[in-house]
Amino acid sequence: MRLLHSLAKTHASFDDPDLVSHAGLVPVMALAQRAGLPDLAAGHVRPAGECGVNAHLKVPCLVAGMAAGADSIDDMGLLRHGAMPALFGGIRAPSTLGSHLRCYTWGNVAQLEKAGRGFLTELCREAPLLPGADTLAFIDIDSMQKRVYGHNKQGAKFGHTKIQGKSLLVRGLNALAATISTPLSAPVIAAARLRGGNAASARGAASLAARAIGTARDCGCTGTIVVRLDSAFCNAAVIGAVRRGGAFFSVTAPLNAGIRAAIAAIPDDAWTAIKYPRAIWDDQLGAWISDAEVGETEYTAFASKKGQAVTARLIVRRVRDLNKKAAGQGELFPAWRHHAVFTDSPFVLVQAEGQHRDHAIVEQVFADVSSGPLAHMPSGVFAANAAWVAIAAMAHNLLRAAGALASLPFAKARAATIRRDLIAVAARTARHGRGHITLHLPEGWHREQEWRSLLAACGPPAEAA
Repeated sequence: MRLLHSLAKTHASFDDPDLVSHAGLVPVMALAQRAGLPDLAAGHVRPAGECGVNAHLKVPCLVAGMAAGADSIDDMGLLRHGAMPALFGGIRAPSTLGSHLRCYTWGNVAQLEKAGRGFLTELCREAPLLPGADTLAFIDIDSMQKRVYGHNKQGAKFGHTKIQGKSLLVRGLNALAATISTPLSAPVIAAARLRGGNAASARGAASLAARAIGTARDCGCTGTIVVRLDSAFCNAAVIGAVRRGGAFFSVTAPLNAGIRAAIAAIPDDAWTAIKYPRAIWDDQLGAWISDAEVGETEYTAFASKKGQAVTARLIVRRVRDLNKKAAGQGELFPAWRHHAVFTDSPFVLVQAEGQHRDHAIVEQVFADVSSGPLAHMPSGVFAANAAWVAIAAMAHNLLRAAGALASLPFAKARAATIRRDLIAVAARTARHGRGHITLHLPEGWHREQEWRSLLAACGPPAEAA
């Protein structure tokens, strides 16, 4: 590929008022309007002060900007270029949107989170977001330490995070999130909450789990729900909240003395080899030959807490520990590394253990939002950043719904892929007839069919139908 004209003969002029660079926002925001985002914001979100008015216009503006790739308040200016005012009404300046966010209190953030849960429920009615939810759904809860650099960021503290497998102290803010997924779908964000940077992982997780389970039921998850968590959430309060919500729990168990004793009591003939990375199928033995095996036993947790003891299954995966072999010496007896899961899952041993390992899917959600709206915490005000996190969850769910309506591959595509292929497409606007407008998009565009499918699925707004 090379230039056909020299730069000396190439000229640029920014003077066309009929061009837009993010024409994909037309069907995406039509979907948001059909799902009732403006009405939900107007009905639930009521910030005080002069800048807190018109939440039903400003919240959708923030969602649209994030859906188009904005990761700071200044980036919201992308909504105002070219012919965008001809396509959308109620667009606000970035400074106005920033002032609106700074009007939020913690109570207003809770109102915004409630609107977000209602928005997800409506999106599930408009798009096939969670196929198979009437049979099995998973709720994954985890936290993310988001590094910040400003010296005046409210709530910024040093907290633990893992980078390339190493635990480090990072100065930032801590986001707690719960996602909903099925074996056939990509995860959506059911609840998200911002906390101080030094917050313990499990702080507030019990109430978040209860809300996530309720949201999952509202989204059509009428079958089995399994809540998956890592060892930081292995406490009586979180597990109690999950069981009261009518869901099953699957939590990584810390290897304390009680867990180690229970593992040691598992008989040698009770271990089952599982298909694992680099496992080999032996035709003669008719079994997988690998260094991974699973076994289970019964275990009672939190026995020291009156009335909170929980008796359930302790599923253990053991992997051959090759580091215990001395250089130049053979193996006298196998050494194992153990990974325990405390669960009341109704599934068989191998299936329950494999499902718990899939808890890592929540990290993909964190990666998606970190490469998009949560690339930064844009404000120095903690409540404004908390509101930004709640709106980022709405934008993520909106992109997931748009992808599900566009095509099957886009239903599981990364958010960055959906933004690049469905939203960031240039178009020229042309008016004709009475109130009609045509978007002229690039000829031969490789995503034409998916874009047309999304536009046809969104249709006119619900109130105009």
